[in-house]
Amino acid sequence: MTTAYVGLGANLGDRRATIEAALARLDADPDIAVAAASSLRETAPVGYTDQPAFLNGAARLETTLAARELLDRLLAVERAFGRERTGPRFGPRTIDLDLLLHGDETIDEPGLAVPHPRLHERRFALEPLVELDPGLTLPDGRGLAAILGTLPPEG
Repeated sequence: MTTAYVGLGANLGDRRATIEAALARLDADPDIAVAAASSLRETAPVGYTDQPAFLNGAARLETTLAARELLDRLLAVERAFGRERTGPRFGPRTIDLDLLLHGDETIDEPGLAVPHPRLHERRFALEPLVELDPGLTLPDGRGLAAILGTLPPEG
C-alpha cells in the first residue's frame, strides 16, 4: 500500500457536498481507501481571480495504484462530477482533485508531476496537508510545516 495525498477544491455549486461525494466515490473504489480528510477552508482564487471563492482541503489515501493509475481515477471522478476543462486556466470548477504526493516518489512525466509542482507555494494546499500530518515531508526531506511557515499570510 502507498500513502498518497490529494488536494480537494471546488468553487461551483454545492462545494461541500460535491467534495464529500467525490471522497465517497474514491473510498468506494476497491483500490483506494480514504484514510483521513482535513477540514475544508474557504480560500480566494489563485491565478484567475474573477471567480467565486474556493472550498479547499486535502485527503490522505491508502492505495495499491501507481501514481499514473491513481491520477486517472481522480480525473474520472472529476468528470463524473461535471468537471469540464474548458475556459481559463485556474478557472471555476465543480471539483478539483490534485495528486499532491504519492509515497516518497518524485515523478516528472507528461501530464504527471509528483510532488505537485506548485505545492511549495500554495498555502491552500499546504495547510490541510499539515493538518493531516504535521510531520509530512517532501521526497527531498523538506518539511511541509516549515515550508508553510515561509509563506506570507493570505489576504
